[in-house]
Amino acid sequence: MNQWKEYRRKFHDRAVRIVERMTLDEKIRLMSGSASWEEAQGAIRGQFVRHYNETPNQAGGNGRLGVPALSFVDGTRGVVCGRGIFTCFPVSLLRGATFDRELERKIGIAVAEEVRYAGGNFFGGVCVNLPYHPGWGRMQEAYGEDGCLISGMASALIGGVQSRGVIACVKHYAFHSMENVRHSVNIICDKRTEREVMLPHFQSCVEAGAGAVMCAYNFYQGDKCGQSSYLIRDILKGEWGFDGIVISDFTWGITDTKKAAEAGMDVEMPNTFYYGDRLKALVQNQELPERTVDEAAVRIVRTVLAHQARGGRTKPADQDFAKHRKLAFQCAAEGITLLKNERGLLPLKAKKKRIAVLGGLASLELTGDRGSSRVYPPYVVTPLQGIVRSAAGAEVTYYGGTDPAHAGWLAGRADYVILVLGNDYASEGECIETDRKNRKHMGGDREAGLALGAGDQALLDAVTAVRDDAVVVLSGGGMILMEDWCEKVGAILLLYYAGMEGGAALGQILFGRVNPSGKLPFTIVRDENDLPKIDWQASQQRYGYYHGYTLLEKNGRRPRYPFGYGLSYTSFRLSGHRAWHSGGVLYASVTVKNTGARSGAEVVQLYVGVPDSAVERPRKLLKDFQKVRLKAGEEKDVTLSCPAAELAYYEEKSGAFVREYGEYAVYLGTSSAPEDLVVLRVMVPDCNLTE
Repeated sequence: MNQWKEYRRKFHDRAVRIVERMTLDEKIRLMSGSASWEEAQGAIRGQFVRHYNETPNQAGGNGRLGVPALSFVDGTRGVVCGRGIFTCFPVSLLRGATFDRELERKIGIAVAEEVRYAGGNFFGGVCVNLPYHPGWGRMQEAYGEDGCLISGMASALIGGVQSRGVIACVKHYAFHSMENVRHSVNIICDKRTEREVMLPHFQSCVEAGAGAVMCAYNFYQGDKCGQSSYLIRDILKGEWGFDGIVISDFTWGITDTKKAAEAGMDVEMPNTFYYGDRLKALVQNQELPERTVDEAAVRIVRTVLAHQARGGRTKPADQDFAKHRKLAFQCAAEGITLLKNERGLLPLKAKKKRIAVLGGLASLELTGDRGSSRVYPPYVVTPLQGIVRSAAGAEVTYYGGTDPAHAGWLAGRADYVILVLGNDYASEGECIETDRKNRKHMGGDREAGLALGAGDQALLDAVTAVRDDAVVVLSGGGMILMEDWCEKVGAILLLYYAGMEGGAALGQILFGRVNPSGKLPFTIVRDENDLPKIDWQASQQRYGYYHGYTLLEKNGRRPRYPFGYGLSYTSFRLSGHRAWHSGGVLYASVTVKNTGARSGAEVVQLYVGVPDSAVERPRKLLKDFQKVRLKAGEEKDVTLSCPAAELAYYEEKSGAFVREYGEYAVYLGTSSAPEDLVVLRVMVPDCNLTE
């Protein structure tokens, strides 16, 4: 039993006694959001008098019996409430690129402190959906393409958030990886894909002690996720033993009162439409047993009281926002990923140099989409501002690039050229309706493809026609194809959406004050045909067993840049690779040495495969990782591990996981690419795999 579940159990009897004193109306009130219908619609359509979730969304509560309401605060990159107050951290995808659980835990602590300052007690920002295809508009809200990375980072965030008494809510359960048709698409997949690929990271969050789960809008195998007894009662609450609160996604997360209640949906958010009087009528007419309402009420009261006791009853009077903004800078600095650095072009030397900064994105606030996770910070450092600040002594010329020929002329007379290209909130993200009548929207899935836009491509072509050493900085929440142009430029940095301090971090990386250490949390393919097939307007979509690096390895396709890859301004050497099995756990160790002239950080990655498995499997899967910070010349020993139980496969016939014994392949290195890994063989005996 995880520590949070054990802790919440201490409040169970008290919760039961409180619920026994409640009337039916009071119990149903606990299950009901209190936003107006107009506010709820505005949350989806982007039509607000104020901005979405400007104050916490309230649900339930009972003043008579001392039960506080759920006070919901959204935002995967920080607190969305208020204006000009809260910290905008980098998006989850960049945070995944840090491969740093401890850093993510600290971010969770900071976010929770700001949630409480806003008057909230419930954070709805732990997004663990796996991007089946990198064209998904909300990939920026995910940690990456790999389940182990998602599980590790999300579990760390949950631990940080809940250490301050705030309930951490995991979303969107489950199979949410399409945006434009999120309310209508029916996802199908086989049971192995479901249990081995799409659900394990949700289970990891339950095991980490998350206090709440939000269900997805989409359908799975014909049932709306928020009304699926299979997903909620059978798996989440049954098999996994989840003891917290299940809430609906906002407004259209449930559409059938009886189905939702029977499935185990505890709270309708953010308003009351299908619960409330409709739920009461079902109980009074004996169409639904009152014990169904009692079960939800006890879960809600137990969870709220437990987390309130952990965090205290009152919100903090002040916060060290400066400390949180430094954390946002650190995260951006450790996540921005250096993909190419030809002839040591970076870091740049600014003194008495002419620098041309080209591309309209350079002057924009690149913090991510403008959907439900949008944060309104007191300031945002743009890429241009960050470059100017760090390029002391240089002459910086900025041009948006509307005339590619002029941009080429500027590039020809500069000492350095920095191109800021890619995507912004208008081209990807949560799908926000801007014109209902004409079916126009902002954000959404990248249906036009994963290449640069025509304007960016024209600008790039003009610059590469006159020089081959341009520095390309890519903004965006996912993969951008670069096969047609990556050999024509000198350096490539992946900026992602780096938060309010992202421009400052970028500037310091470009000019060498910070050594980049980000690693790709997804694969960059050479050809879009190497990706899974998907129809972004489908009424039904099948998810296959393979995606990302596992699909490329299955098909023998080499990526342009592999999962887990990233360069540094220093160099590292791994030696003394070892792997062994003990007590049902696989271990691997290695010595990492910084062989360069400056401090830096490397990410050691452990992958495991089962070469002689009885069933078809991916060649290897990430199973553990650790970020190692080293001064020049310093070395450290690193040990990684993987419980052998995590290597079981799901057998559809028996409906159970099957563990195999025999020889396992252990891959230890610095990316998923074969050339970056050492392969070791370990025997796992049958006797250690039994329960």
